[in-house]
Amino acid sequence: MGIDQLITPNTFGFIAAALTTIAFIPQVIKTWKSKKADDVSIVMLLMFITGLLFWIIYAIETNALPVLIANIITFILNVTILTLKLIYGKQPSTAG
Repeated sequence: MGIDQLITPNTFGFIAAALTTIAFIPQVIKTWKSKKADDVSIVMLLMFITGLLFWIIYAIETNALPVLIANIITFILNVTILTLKLIYGKQPSTAG
């Protein structure tokens, strides 16, 4: 049995589903511990974006155009959020 028989398009789908589902756990934990939701977890964003990449691969491999389009858009939006977080997250506070 070769690697191409072990890694099927469904493998990418299951990986994507798992990553995009568990990606929210770090944010839940952070919110629970801090009792506030002022910020978005970088770990959650990175896991979610990685999961989206697997969804995109899955959609390409299975010719699932709606899944592909939806996940490309979601990927772009989340990379934008991550970029803005990295840019503005290090800005000094002017409040005070």
